[in-house]
Amino acid sequence: MPTFTDAQGIAITYDHWPVDTPRAVVQVAHGVGEHGGRYRALVDHLNAAGYTVYVDDHRGHGRTGMAQWSDAEKLGRLGEGGVRAAVAGMHEFSRLIRRENADLPLVLFGHSWGSLAAQMILNEHSDEYDAAVPSGTAYRMLGSMNSGYNLNKRFAHLGTTGAEWLSRDPAVAQAFVDDPLTTLTPLPKLFGPVDAARLLGRPARRLARDLPLLIQVGGDDPLGGEASARRLERAYRERSGLTDVTTIVYPGARHEVYNETNRAEVMADLTDWLGRRIAERV
Repeated sequence: MPTFTDAQGIAITYDHWPVDTPRAVVQVAHGVGEHGGRYRALVDHLNAAGYTVYVDDHRGHGRTGMAQWSDAEKLGRLGEGGVRAAVAGMHEFSRLIRRENADLPLVLFGHSWGSLAAQMILNEHSDEYDAAVPSGTAYRMLGSMNSGYNLNKRFAHLGTTGAEWLSRDPAVAQAFVDDPLTTLTPLPKLFGPVDAARLLGRPARRLARDLPLLIQVGGDDPLGGEASARRLERAYRERSGLTDVTTIVYPGARHEVYNETNRAEVMADLTDWLGRRIAERV
């Protein structure tokens, strides 16, 4: 398993899934309390469509977290530098990918916490990417984004795992709680209130590059849902000056649209959208 070392000396484990003659390369940034291995179906779909994919386990998470802490009870805790260091590590991963694929367009895909980190990275480094896809995302302001303390509240009557908010497919919730590299500990508890607050913010004014952006959210996503996604789209258009912003809301879908009962539709929407934009960028 390849690794790179972040600024604080943490070895970040990642996977690289290349294809012959790739159209572009996609960096996948996972959510809080999970790991990159949960995205293998997405990787397979992207590979089949001609995209090379890189997926890391962020600091404190998955294989990186186990090497960092040697204790599954501590998974999700970021360690020295907290959110700032974790986001910087995701950006350093982008630079590693760019060095290894200098002639290819680079797409930043982020889910949930990974999508919030992607928004933060784009505020500073939008010129380094050719497209971005925030999934299960939200407008990062109070009143538009759930605090994260009890995302399962609306769905608790539907099962006993505590993960029913992830998907309408009960197998997804069960697989999450059975996975030894995941945790349902709420983000504010894992990060602490001060560090969790660092996730708040808005898209920057006049991003350095007019890149295409695809927002994909479930209509029943407790993190933000449709209203929050529409606010985010407006902010990218009106504050950031992006001219190609697409929002797709999947009615009835919950947080993990790529693990939803209509996941095939969600993945097809992604590669259809990417295919048109990447062709134009090339």
